[in-house]
Amino acid sequence: MPLMEHLRELKNRLIKSAAGVLVGAVVGWFLYDPILEALQKPVRDIAQRTGGISGVNFSTVGSPFDFKLQLAIQIGLVVSSPVWIYQIWAFIMPGLTKREKRYTLAYMAAAVPLFLAGVWIGWIVTPNVVRALTQFTPSGFSNLIDGREYIDFVTHMVLFLGLAFLVPVVLVGLNAAGVLPGRMILKAWRITVLLVFVLAAVAAPGADAVSMFMLAVPLLVLFFAAIGLCLLQDKRKARRQVRAMEETEAIADTPTSREDLDKF
Repeated sequence: MPLMEHLRELKNRLIKSAAGVLVGAVVGWFLYDPILEALQKPVRDIAQRTGGISGVNFSTVGSPFDFKLQLAIQIGLVVSSPVWIYQIWAFIMPGLTKREKRYTLAYMAAAVPLFLAGVWIGWIVTPNVVRALTQFTPSGFSNLIDGREYIDFVTHMVLFLGLAFLVPVVLVGLNAAGVLPGRMILKAWRITVLLVFVLAAVAAPGADAVSMFMLAVPLLVLFFAAIGLCLLQDKRKARRQVRAMEETEAIADTPTSREDLDKF
C-alpha cells in the first residue's frame, strides 16, 4: 500500500475513533454525578483522620465546567474502548495475511475484556492509593486538592492499568505480524517482572504485601501466557516454512521433461 493511502487510512481510523470517544463522552456527561460522588469519598475520609477540612477544590470560575468535561471525556475513553481498539486492529489488518486476519476477532475478543478488567482494578485500588498518599497529612491540617490535578491522577491511574492489561494482547499481535519474535520477548522477562512488581507496589501500597501480589500476579500470568502463545506461533510458522521448503524441493526434484521420464 502506498504511503498516501496509509496516511488516508490512518486519518479515517482516527476520525472513527474520535467519533466513538465523542459518543462515549456524551454518556460520561450523564454519568458524571455518581462517578464524581465515588471519587470524592476517599478525599472526604481524610477529614475523619485529620480533623481538618478535605475536599476537591476549584481554583477558577471555569474549573467546574472543565472538570466535568475532562471527566466525561475520560469516561468516554472507557465506554468507547471497543471502538478504538477495533480501529487499531483494523489499521494493522491490511498488512496481515489471510490466516493472520482470522486471528483478529480472537484478539478483539481478548483485548476489550482485558482493558475493561484493568480499568476496573484501577478503579478498585485508586481509593487505597489516595489514602496511602494522604495519610501523612498532619492532624488538624486541611487537605484541599485541586480538581484538575485530582482528576488527572485518578484517570491516569485507571487508564494506565487498563493499558497495562492490553500489553499481552499487543505482544501477541506483534508476534503474529512477524515484528517481535517470542524468544526476544522471553529474554526481557526479568525486567518485566521487576516493572510489574514496581507498578503493583505503587498501585496498591498497603501495609502488607498481599494487595501487591494480588495485583502483580494477574499481570504476570497474562504476560507469561502471551509469551507461551508467541512461542507457539513461532513454532507453527517454522513448521509451515519447513513444509513449504520440502514441497519446493520435491517439486524441483520432480522430472518434467520426456528425457527425464525416459531415465526412469
